[in-house]
Amino acid sequence: MDALIDVPAGLNNVAVADTEIGSVDGDAGFYHYRQYDAVGLARTRSLEDVWCLLDTGALPDAGAPAFAVDRTVPAELDGLIAAVAATSAAPLAQLRTVLSAAAPALELVPMLDLTDAERRLQARRLAAVVPGILARLYRRAHGLPVVTADVAAGHAAAYLHAVTGAAPSAAHARALEQYLILTVDHGFNASTFTGRVVASTGADLADVVCSAIGALAGPLHGGAPSRALDALDVIGTPDRAADWVRGEIDAGRRIMGFGHAVYRAPDPRSALLRDVAEALGGPLVERAIAIETEILTTLAELKPDRPLPSNVEFYAGVIMATVGLPREMFTPTFAVSRVIGWVTHAVEQAAAAKLIRPSAHYVGPTPERPLVTA
Repeated sequence: MDALIDVPAGLNNVAVADTEIGSVDGDAGFYHYRQYDAVGLARTRSLEDVWCLLDTGALPDAGAPAFAVDRTVPAELDGLIAAVAATSAAPLAQLRTVLSAAAPALELVPMLDLTDAERRLQARRLAAVVPGILARLYRRAHGLPVVTADVAAGHAAAYLHAVTGAAPSAAHARALEQYLILTVDHGFNASTFTGRVVASTGADLADVVCSAIGALAGPLHGGAPSRALDALDVIGTPDRAADWVRGEIDAGRRIMGFGHAVYRAPDPRSALLRDVAEALGGPLVERAIAIETEILTTLAELKPDRPLPSNVEFYAGVIMATVGLPREMFTPTFAVSRVIGWVTHAVEQAAAAKLIRPSAHYVGPTPERPLVTA
């Protein structure tokens, strides 16, 4: 047996594959999609443009439309969506259940059996239909009529309309779009890596996305925006923030929305989302900004050797609440953007045609070995 290579717990700072999709420089506070600064793209481009960049490797020319995607939810899924929505499962669990049965309706087949062009077409179709499925699940679960957004609306605007039932203002649609652009991809995070492992087996894209959703559902990955907003509710007013932080730190609990597993410099996504939130305005935004200041001051006092700046989750929840999304849909909305990254990584991994199959150090009791007879 070949000697095993020891790596840090959690595979921290271990490169496990090559990618052309993007990367994160946590020390510099910078990340990019292909050759473009991701934050710059969120400031100046549409979600469709960024999706085109990830899929094709190039941005569309200024003024030219990105590729069209079919957001239509297959009619044969309507009965399943209604049945799943009637359960008490969380929205992401409901989405996993529907997608598990969606492969025939979406004509998904194992990627091992497809050409690269066919994989990319299936990737676009699956990523395009996820927002509509989520919106239908939400509205069915709450006894609300299903809403079909204007087919000419942008991806973010159509999703917001389909969930809330009202056509959003341009400002709200753009604010959500900027959040979605910022979260399309972020290196080999837990859900992306999970999806790549499944993609390496040659599985179909529904299997890939379902596995990634399972990872995203964890509170340490995709569940932070709602928890950060929960914290704002508990704190109430800025004058109570310092005592709340001290209590959480003394209890050994994480301060959701602050610090990041990768970034040592400030999270570049947070700065833009704060700008977006300020542009939206409103009592929640004003309270969040004031509380953020108190939390940062207190964290700097308590942990002077470990900077814990605001991360993307702190203002993500504030923005989603301000544009009208219910709190239970915060993490599912994260999936609306990240699914674009997941399927892009899946296509890249399938093209590599290499099964991801690491080893582990066995540390349990010494096993009895069978006797070898002559």
